[in-house]
Amino acid sequence: GVRMRMEGREEMQGAVGLRCTWDIPPPAGTQAKWVRLNVGGTVFLTTRQTLCREQKSFLCRLCQGEELQSDRDETGAYLIDRDPTYFGPILNFLRHGKLVLDKDMAEEGILEEAEFYNIGPLIRIIKDRMEEKDYTVTQVPPKHVYRVLQCQEEELTQMVSTMSDGWRFEQLVNIGSSYSYGNEDQTEFLCVVSKELYNSPNGLGSEPSHKAKV
Repeated sequence: GVRMRMEGREEMQGAVGLRCTWDIPPPAGTQAKWVRLNVGGTVFLTTRQTLCREQKSFLCRLCQGEELQSDRDETGAYLIDRDPTYFGPILNFLRHGKLVLDKDMAEEGILEEAEFYNIGPLIRIIKDRMEEKDYTVTQVPPKHVYRVLQCQEEELTQMVSTMSDGWRFEQLVNIGSSYSYGNEDQTEFLCVVSKELYNSPNGLGSEPSHKAKV
């Protein structure tokens, strides 16, 4: 009878273990916990739980296998014809809820994939980040460069008309006549002109007009 009691206890322990896991209803169409995805030729290994973080996403529907009958490769991985470069950050976002990008990775690329996989929270994060970036770029005020040119009255119109591209006429200061030719007074002027230099992201001032460079 001792052995019977032992077996009985083992059975009970097994049952208790099972009952704990039944508290969480298994998602529909559950197979193994691990899922292989073949994205554009690169294989990613993840769990069903990760893929189903975002219930409405294509990836969640894919691994529940309800609506989407996806092709699989010879290893049984789901085949997805998308760029694998951007899939890593998307999978990591589902794992820990943060968007982590390499500095040379285009946010537009991630956005495109987030929209394809239909991951709502990630789409919002990227759009916010892109708007923020646009905002900071436009916030850089242009620098003004000023030049003061001295000329005589008769040279004035010629000088203003031949002012090079991008320079803007600001102010004219009459400094009176400094010397006279015979009895004709030549009035001297100081002509103030300005030009805007825009800061480009690499820190070098770039001129707004391209004509000046040609």
